[in-house]
Amino acid sequence: MASTQTPSLILLLLLLLTTLSILTTPSSSSTETFVFGGCSQQKYTPGSAYENSVNSMLTSLVNSAMFSSYNNFTIQGQQTLYGLFQCRGDLSTADCGRCVAHAVSQLGTLCLDSCGGVLQLDGCFVKYDNISFLGVEDKTVVVKKCGPLIGYDSDASTRRDAVLGYLGSSDGSYKPYRVGGSGDVTGVAQCVGDLSASECQDCLSDAIGRLKTDCGAAKWGDMFLAKCYARYSEGGDHSHGGKDNDDDNDEEIEKTLAILIGMIAGIALLVIFLSSIRRLCDGKGKGGK
Repeated sequence: MASTQTPSLILLLLLLLTTLSILTTPSSSSTETFVFGGCSQQKYTPGSAYENSVNSMLTSLVNSAMFSSYNNFTIQGQQTLYGLFQCRGDLSTADCGRCVAHAVSQLGTLCLDSCGGVLQLDGCFVKYDNISFLGVEDKTVVVKKCGPLIGYDSDASTRRDAVLGYLGSSDGSYKPYRVGGSGDVTGVAQCVGDLSASECQDCLSDAIGRLKTDCGAAKWGDMFLAKCYARYSEGGDHSHGGKDNDDDNDEEIEKTLAILIGMIAGIALLVIFLSSIRRLCDGKGKGGK
C-alpha cells in the first residue's frame, strides 16, 4: 500500500512545484498597466435592455480595435449609450486590440452593473456612458503624479522645457499624438480623438502648463486630464501607474515562492530517498527469509 502511495505523493509534489514555477513568471504587459479608472454611480437592472446595449457597446469597441486605433459608437434605445476607445499612437494594431480587450475585460469587473465606466491603461483608453461626452472638451485633472525632485539642474530644465515646448506647439494641423525628446529627456502627449484640432490643442496646452507648474523640478511627471494627457521623463525613469510599488511587491512574492519551491523540492527528494531506503530494506528482508 505504501509503495502505491509514494509515487502519487511524488507526482503531486512535482505538479505543485511546476505550478509555483509558472506563477513566478511575469505575464502582464506594460501597455496594460493601470493608470486610472472609474464608474458612474447610476446602476442598471441586470437583464434589462440597457445591459444588452452595454454588452453590444463593449463588443463593438473590442472588434473595432482590431482594425483601428480610435473609434466611437452611439447605441440608440430607451437610454442612448455612448462609447469610445483610443490606443496610444505608437501601438501596432495587434497591440491596440489586445490592450482594448484587456481594458474592456477589466471594466466588466470594475464597473459591474454601472451605467458608465472609464479606464485608462498605459496603452489605451476606454469609456462608455449614457450621458453624452463625445466631442465635449473636458480639462478636469484626473491623475497628477510627479517623480522625485532632482534639485536645480539648468541643463535638465532646459531639455525638459524644450521637450514640453515641442509637445505643446502647433502648426495648425491636427496632431492628436505627439512625441519629443532632447538628450535623455523624452515626452509624449495625446488627446482623445473626438476633440477637434483646436480643442485638442487647448487641452494639451493646459496639461503641459500644469505639468510645468506642478512637476517642475521632478525627474518625471504625468498629467492626465479627462480628454488628454502629457508625460515626460528623464533617463527612462517613469511611474507607469504606480508600477514601482508593484515591482517591489512582485519581488517579495517571487522570493516567497522561491523559498516554497525550494522546500517542496527538498521534501520531494526526501520522499524519494526514504522510498529507496524502504525498498532496499524490504528487499533485504525478503532475501533473509
